[in-house]
Amino acid sequence: MSGIRLEVLSRRPKGAVRPTPLLFVHGAYSSARIWEPFFLPYFADHGYAVHAVSLRGHGGSEIRGRLAAARLRDYVSDVAEAAQRLETPPAVIGHSMGGMVVQHYLNIGPAPAAVLLASGPPHGTLVSGIAMALTNPLLARQMTLMQNLGPKTATLAGAKRALFRDDTPDDYIRKVLPPAEPESHLAVLDMMGLDLPPATPKTRTPVLVLSGDRDPFVSLGGVDVTAKAYKTEAVIFPGMPHALMLDPEWQTVASCMLKWLNKVLPE
Repeated sequence: MSGIRLEVLSRRPKGAVRPTPLLFVHGAYSSARIWEPFFLPYFADHGYAVHAVSLRGHGGSEIRGRLAAARLRDYVSDVAEAAQRLETPPAVIGHSMGGMVVQHYLNIGPAPAAVLLASGPPHGTLVSGIAMALTNPLLARQMTLMQNLGPKTATLAGAKRALFRDDTPDDYIRKVLPPAEPESHLAVLDMMGLDLPPATPKTRTPVLVLSGDRDPFVSLGGVDVTAKAYKTEAVIFPGMPHALMLDPEWQTVASCMLKWLNKVLPE
């Protein structure tokens, strides 16, 4: 174990608890708080002990040295440590960058199931980043500013462009979206190509791949590649943006996950 103090947000059901806990992993520029508004209470209400980890240097988790030097493998270590603190190996759920962290984790840690939400594909994010720069230059510029100057450049309009549907009310976004976080430069480069998950995963863990067809970061082609790598078919939600767990129709995604988890996990 790394010995780093990790923030883990947890909820337990009020009634009977299912035997397998769930561990949620956030994406870049975020923290465990992104799961708080809807997904943590939803899955706890349906019988799961739920936990969301803030990766090192995010939320309330500490960082030793500079965040800019943290690697994707360090985030994988954080997930492994959070999982080891639980009594039972958890099903792991990763969003965006967290999905790539989970893909790495599946090759080193026991997991009875995994869900990839709007995850980067095994071949990395370089191609999608180039495509975004060509088709959505305003968003590409916004992300470059966030990476180089930090969260002080974040705006409500930028958050809507990156994470939500165009018609999402501003007051709704203010209510559900936690503050933007700084992100590691090296972790971003790892996702682009420096440290990618295996193109042919070694794991036998059942994997559910979910994405929206209005996601500016993850192309449908990339989603298909991810699903094929894990020998499954992706579930695509029409009209859904990148922040599937915060969309006004989040329960459509959560109920799909719940049905699948109830099917593949022991009762």
